[in-house]
Amino acid sequence: MKLKDIIETLSLRVICGEEHLENELTGGYCSDLLSDVMGNSQEGHVWVTIQVHKNIVAVAALKELSAILLVKGLMPPNETIKAAIEQGIPILQTNETAFEVAGKLYNLIQQS
Repeated sequence: MKLKDIIETLSLRVICGEEHLENELTGGYCSDLLSDVMGNSQEGHVWVTIQVHKNIVAVAALKELSAILLVKGLMPPNETIKAAIEQGIPILQTNETAFEVAGKLYNLIQQS
């Protein structure tokens, strides 16, 4: 499944990284603890979180994640967006809660 497919199906907003929407999506990980994501997420996952600070980009790049998905309408600061652009990590956004979007994401990935 491509990142662009979940964006369209789940009506997600793209904050940055439009040029990387062909990234393959292999799964998802939902956590707000950076150490948890570093220890348990896998390459190709989309990371569902409420964190918006710059360090999320470093973790996503380290783990080679497909994208970061911010929930509850949260917007990252400009320094986070700039870092994401530099690292080639798409940042997506939804107004839904992590619980809501994670369930939908799980179902989509299972169907593909």
